[in-house]
Order: sequence, then C-alpha cells, then structure tokens
Amino acid sequence: MFKFEKLIINPNMKNLLFTLLISSLSFTLAAQETQKPETVKFTETSFDFGKIPQGKPVTHVFHIENTGKDSLKISNVQASCGCTTPEWSNIPVLPGGKTQIKVGYNAAAEGVFEKVITVYYNSGEAKQITIKGNVWKTPDQSAPSNEALNVFKQ
Repeated sequence: MFKFEKLIINPNMKNLLFTLLISSLSFTLAAQETQKPETVKFTETSFDFGKIPQGKPVTHVFHIENTGKDSLKISNVQASCGCTTPEWSNIPVLPGGKTQIKVGYNAAAEGVFEKVITVYYNSGEAKQITIKGNVWKTPDQSAPSNEALNVFKQ
C-alpha cells in the first residue's frame, strides 16, 4: 500500500502544483460569474398537434415572457423547412412584458413530422422550439352514394 508520509516532493514541484491548483480554481470561478441569467421564458418549447388531416394547415401560438432587465428584441425566427411558417413581432418587449410566435404547418406531406424552429433574439442569443404531429391521408374522393337511402326518400 502506498504511504503518503514517505512521499518526497521536490519544492519546485510543490510550487508548480500549487500554482496549477489556484489557476484552475480561478478559471472555475470566472466561468461561473460570466453565466448570464435567462432573459426569455417560453411557456412551452414543444407542441404536439396529434393527428392532422392531410392538406389542412394548422397553427399554434408559443407565448414568451421577457424575464430580463433589458428589452427583448426577436430578430429572426427560422423554421427547419418551408412547410413551417413562423410569424412574430419586431417590436421590442419591455422587461416583464410578453409576446408570442405563431407557427403554422401546411400538413401537405403524409406521415409523422417533427420540425425545429430557432428563435434568434438580443443580438445573437437563440432558443429552439419544436412542433410535431402525424398527418393522415384523406380520401381522394367522397364516399360513394348509398342507393338504399333512395327508398326512404320516396
């Protein structure tokens, strides 16, 4: 078994180890101090439309609150594809104020989908929200007529 009392460390090595220890603590503390508090609070970051009939566009509104001390400016909202269309206001939101982003999905393609929308705000910060669902194929034509119903119409 290794015994520490018999370990002999060169005095220069002690100084080097002490310097490394102090440096790493300084960097850790500096990194913790530079973390900025959250300035944006989404009431939800994901929404599931469930089952959607093909060809019937749907929308959802994401609500946002400015929890920072400065105005919130949404500079851009970018969807991951052209089937998703976000709408938002360019007007700055005062601290404590609220705004919203309306996200539309065209439901043209059949099947399960998940789309990512990136919200850019306050000169370079970004958050992602998602929409998802399942588009089911609608019949190509209406149901055939039922001739048996003509008996009741007479």
